Amino acid sequence: MGYLNNGVVTVDAILTKKGRELLARGDGSFKITQFALSDDEIDYTLYNPAHPSGSQFYGQAIENMPLLEAFPDETKIMKYKLATLPRGTAKLPLVNTGYSSITLKQGASLAITPETLNYLGSTSTFESGGYTAIVADVRVFSTFNGVGVNTDEAERLNTATTVGTNVSKTVVGTTINLTATTINTLFGTDRTQLQTTIQIIGRDSGARVTIPVTITKVNT
Repeated sequence: MGYLNNGVVTVDAILTKKGRELLARGDGSFKITQFALSDDEIDYTLYNPAHPSGSQFYGQAIENMPLLEAFPDETKIMKYKLATLPRGTAKLPLVNTGYSSITLKQGASLAITPETLNYLGSTSTFESGGYTAIVADVRVFSTFNGVGVNTDEAERLNTATTVGTNVSKTVVGTTINLTATTINTLFGTDRTQLQTTIQIIGRDSGARVTIPVTITKVNT
């Protein structure tokens, strides 16, 4: 990772791990149909309305901040995506799953049905476009899929399989189904727990939440 020259307009684009995985399949599943913008790197506390040189310089410190090069781990970037919300929105929408953390024993299952708070004038609502769920390490689950959204993209993501090295997986649905792995390999000889995270994002609102997940070993 390095810094870009922010003295010129630069577009630095690379494939994420998931993008490289889809490209390597060679079956046409790699198709860029959407994009998102985020401001992860911006420190808005540097905005200075008391700048002695006037309003044109309020954001000077922000504009002069160094920009990071793109990097491929989709679980570490794009955490603060820009979203268009209805005019007059007074509260940012939040995703609520009912869980601040999740602990599952091997083989145990859980269905997560997210809802969005403070969106479209409602105290709580279920987004019609559903939710995107990204697990940092899919190997800790024997089942990780979404149901309730029947688009081609959702069906492709929900039926895709990943194997091998530590890899994330993305699914789409109104409900996200999890089943903890029953295989002991990842625990090694002395570990009793596995940890990962699941990030859930509202596909209409852009609201998101990250939930830590612990899998507890019970099989001998």
